[in-house]
Amino acid sequence: VQLQASGGGVVQAGGSLRLSCAASGVTFNRYSIGWFRRHPGKEREFVAAIAWNEGSSVYADSVKGRFTISRDDAQNTAYLQMNSLKPEDTGVYYCGATISVATWENEYDYWGKGTLVTVSS
Repeated sequence: VQLQASGGGVVQAGGSLRLSCAASGVTFNRYSIGWFRRHPGKEREFVAAIAWNEGSSVYADSVKGRFTISRDDAQNTAYLQMNSLKPEDTGVYYCGATISVATWENEYDYWGKGTLVTVSS
């Protein structure tokens, strides 16, 4: 199973980025996908997750109303649309796959390498 996160970059505060999480070697539509991030010098934290059947999604309070998680099962890809970015959104973003929607990283079975997002003030 491989997950590949991409789409990171450098953006000014108030700008937008869309991250992608491409999956292979897994029945993608049977897995819920979550996004986590790690700020410099801190532990990885939950950002957003979407259920395998697109029935539900959940967000961290810090990103509600600014970030939107979605998925395209035909493309085996999940997305994280990030708008109104703030400097505190800076970090390495990771995607993970799990059976049930989860906000705890220990509940995820598979992880991809991260993609760096830098938001300048």
